[in-house]
This record gives sequence, structure tokens and C-alpha cells, in this order.
Amino acid sequence: MTPQLQQATGPQFTRIHSLGAYRGELVVTNDDIAGPINSSDEWIRQRTGIITRRRATDDVSVIDMGIAAANEALERAGLDASRVGAVIVATITNVMQTPAAATRIADGIGATPAAAYDISAGCAGYCYGITQADSLVRTGVAEYVLVIGTEKLSDVISPTDRSISFLLGDGAGAALIGPADEAGISESVIGSDGSKWDAVSMSNELREYQRGESEWPTLRQDGKAVFRWAVWEMAKAAREALDRAGITADDLAAFIPHQANMRIIDEFAKQLGVPESVVIARDIAEMGNTSAASIPLATHRLLEEHPELSGGLALQIGFGAGLAYAAQVVRLP
Repeated sequence: MTPQLQQATGPQFTRIHSLGAYRGELVVTNDDIAGPINSSDEWIRQRTGIITRRRATDDVSVIDMGIAAANEALERAGLDASRVGAVIVATITNVMQTPAAATRIADGIGATPAAAYDISAGCAGYCYGITQADSLVRTGVAEYVLVIGTEKLSDVISPTDRSISFLLGDGAGAALIGPADEAGISESVIGSDGSKWDAVSMSNELREYQRGESEWPTLRQDGKAVFRWAVWEMAKAAREALDRAGITADDLAAFIPHQANMRIIDEFAKQLGVPESVVIARDIAEMGNTSAASIPLATHRLLEEHPELSGGLALQIGFGAGLAYAAQVVRLP
């Protein structure tokens, strides 16, 4: 007789219990970076909505930022790190190919022997992580999971690049996911379109740099292609996420898209028909685009400025390099 395997089971529902954030210490204005790209404060504001972006000092790493954000999330929840069963880190800027940033962050917060691994899904990484954390808790693999988006994009920019460098900032955001009495994270919509991989990518391969054949790889993007894809295709994914959650845009308290570009955010909201009663995250104006960190950072700021949104529903959607995307509706902590 074939022996029967045991399967892990966990709570029926999950939610985000708390958030933490770390913002780069340096406030970089448009005037500070306009010269090398032959631009101006006015041009950058009109094209992106960015007034300043935050960048980290040379001695601060994605590990440091991730630890700081995670510790705030744990402190706000009143939870000891020993109860964290998994640490998921979304990043594209870990300076080491291995080990994963997550293992070092888990050690830094005292979460050993929690499972720890990185996600490389660009700006969609945080929402990918929320999807996985929800599953890990509901299947009983972990009681609590930390999802951390941490990026030091200033390490991978060229000061003279006009396609993306002036958009980017540094920071980290963390979310603590755990059991709940009611549904706090909806079914996710996740996907990718690798045929458009070069719409957001590095300028060259690391091995070319190692051979002395090219400069240090930096980020590039096809702005027009990304704008069209983000507004039209991601609006479809966002609608599907609302459908899977069993709600409409009228039921939302907040809309928190990836902070890619203010024009994309505004057009996105228009395509979705987001009501005026819904608060839209626009953290990009002061933070810039922080890739995988942008949604948790934007959510953190939103709740600081609008505490009345706590307990309300928010549609969050990440999209970017890959081209990868992920969206879900969450109950705000």
C-alpha cells in the first residue's frame, strides 16, 4: 500500500499586518542632475512629475536599507523576528550575485533560521512577493512572512542617460504578512511578456564589462514602449485583479500603482475609471522611481498622510523590466 503523504495546512485568510520604510538620506533635486542630460527642472517635472528623488550614501547598501525597513515593520506589529518563517526580498540591485540579499537581511533582523530568497522581477517584484507570502502563510509553511522591496538604483545609472537615470531613487519598503480573521489579500494576477525584454534592461552584460569590452552596465529603457504597455496592457491586468477580488473600483479606498512616472499613474487611473473618492499614491514626486521598493514606500507614505485609510481596500500593481507584472487587492494595515 502506498503511504499517504502529509500536507501542510494553515489559516484560511491572510493580510498585511504592518509596513516599514527606509528612504535614501540624500535629497537630489532636478537641478542637481539636469546638466549631464542637457535638461532642466521644468522638463523633468513635465515629463515625470518628479520634483526630488532620494538616494543613499555610498556606505549604505540594499542590505542596510532592507534591515531598517523590516525592523520598522516588526516594531509596528509588535512581533519578534523569531516568528518570521520566511523573508522574501525583491531587488535588482544586490551587489552580489550570490548569496541572496534575503539571507543577510534575515540574519540582520534576527530571523534565522527563516527561509530567505530573492525575487528578480524588477518593479513587479514586491507584488510577486506578496503573492508568494500569501501562499506560504495559507499553506502553513510560515506563520509570518516579511516581503521587502529594496533598491539602490543609483549604483546602476549613467548620469548622462536621458532614458531612465533621472527617474531613479534609492529606498526600501517592507510588509509583514500573517494570518487574519477575514480576507486581506485577494487572488493575484501575475504574468510577463518576455518578447519585450529589452524595453527596460541593462546597457550590456557583466561579462562584457569583465572582459574590458564595455563600461559598467547601467539601466536603459524605451520610454514610449513602456508608457504604452503600462497604460494599456496594465489597465487590463488591474481590471482583472478587481474582478478576481470580487469588487469594483468604487469599493477601493486607495490605488497604489508602481511609481514609474506621474503621467503613467494619471493615465492609468483614467483608464481604470478610478473615482475621485479613491486616494491615489503619488510618492514618486518626492522619492522618484525606486523599482521593487516603490509600492511599499508609497503605501507607507499614504498611511502616514491618510491614517483614515487603514482597513480600507487598495489595488496595487507592479510592472516593469521583463516585462513582468503583478497585481492584487489588499486590505491596508
